Amino acid sequence: MVFPTPKGDFTALKDVDLQIQKGEFISLIGHSGCGKSTVLNVVAGLYNPTQGGVLLNDREVLEPGPERAVVFQNHSLLPWLTAYQNVELAVDQVFAKNKSPAEKKEWIEYNLKLVHMDHAMHKRPDEISGGMKQRVGIARALAMQPEVLLMDEPFGALDALTRAHMQDSLMEIQEELNNTVIMITHDVDEAVLLSDRIVMMTNGPAATVGEILHVDLPRPRERLALAADPQYNHYRSEVLTFLYEKQRKVEPISTKTKDSAIKTDVKSTA
Repeated sequence: MVFPTPKGDFTALKDVDLQIQKGEFISLIGHSGCGKSTVLNVVAGLYNPTQGGVLLNDREVLEPGPERAVVFQNHSLLPWLTAYQNVELAVDQVFAKNKSPAEKKEWIEYNLKLVHMDHAMHKRPDEISGGMKQRVGIARALAMQPEVLLMDEPFGALDALTRAHMQDSLMEIQEELNNTVIMITHDVDEAVLLSDRIVMMTNGPAATVGEILHVDLPRPRERLALAADPQYNHYRSEVLTFLYEKQRKVEPISTKTKDSAIKTDVKSTA
């Protein structure tokens, strides 16, 4: 993936090759600026890659579509609508011709109940907490019945306890629906707890897949039990080793050069 900049082309990603099976939970992890969000945007159809492409069920992804729902770090709810109405927007876009009003109502309520928000379905975003807003955002994405759920640090802005509850809810949802999930995270424990595989990205520019770690832990997973599990801690150590030993060995750059690189990165990913 190459972005044009005033100072020339910026290669954000190069030779990214990844195959994901139906029902897998994949986490993308790496240092800031390593292209994780760019990968997600390419899969979502928000970016068209400079070379190569994305295939979903042997069909090329060329634009956004309801079979790939995105949950952003910011919940992006419309503030003047209730939780129910925010989910209804997505349902109307995807199922306007396929569901009767009664079926749509039942489907909206089902997805809000799935994320434990049925009790607050008639509240507006300013009447609920940050974690509850994110639950509504996930319900809205799930209500589109996507084949792939794309999540860009969905719990990054939440406090630790709320984050833990959201992780548990996500594991329950994935176990029930068996949908494919690709999630960006900076949290090593979150990646190990949730994932079937952890894709560790190298530093940019020209970032690529550095290592892929298979997390062979039985499901359902209990965070308290795993805290003392030797295998869990081994996986955690593997990711930390990649992030802190293999990927921090970069050439020092001057402040002037560093500032230019930051500005270029922001422009290239805007």
